[in-house]
Amino acid sequence: MTTKSTKKSVFQILNNINVNDRTEKKGQLTYLSWSWAWQEVKKIYPDATYSYYRNPETNLPFSFKEGFGAFCHTSVTIKEETLEMWLPVMDNRNQSVLKPTSTQVNNTLMRCLTKNLAMHGLGLYIYAGEDLPQITPDEISKSNESKSKVKVDDKNWDSIVETAQRLRSQKTKWDTILNRLMDKYIVDMEQIQKLQKILYGK
Repeated sequence: MTTKSTKKSVFQILNNINVNDRTEKKGQLTYLSWSWAWQEVKKIYPDATYSYYRNPETNLPFSFKEGFGAFCHTSVTIKEETLEMWLPVMDNRNQSVLKPTSTQVNNTLMRCLTKNLAMHGLGLYIYAGEDLPQITPDEISKSNESKSKVKVDDKNWDSIVETAQRLRSQKTKWDTILNRLMDKYIVDMEQIQKLQKILYGK
């Protein structure tokens, strides 16, 4: 008789880590701290390694094409699985740089490493655009106008949390979880923020 293995994969383990408190916004983009990301991976997988491409002619850590721009390339190996990633060298407006500086190349290498770790699962939802949407009191008030909904209270709170956690474990996005909650219940801002903190730690 064979038993089904329940051991989680590298991707599942890293993808379940909440990275929200380690991100920062720059313009329209969300960045994850590369030093924290690498530290988290090494705590779980001490044998994890990374490497980056060097131009064989110049020995510089990026590829370059005149009139096109520069790219940095990294690879990360965890549990004998190697994944590669690349990222264009960009300025502070996220535009490609035709004449990159050493600082721009260094920053891009670290961002590329973080993106590479996302391919293994850590913080991948950032690149999928899953920011936690903010809802306004007016939207809550309008939603609560329906008389057919059930009011959230101590009696049904545990069930609501359990359902939300199950949806979260299935990779359901926060806006979908929130919409389902507000479709069924009369809820206030404090309860929404409490549920969000339980699910995402923020």
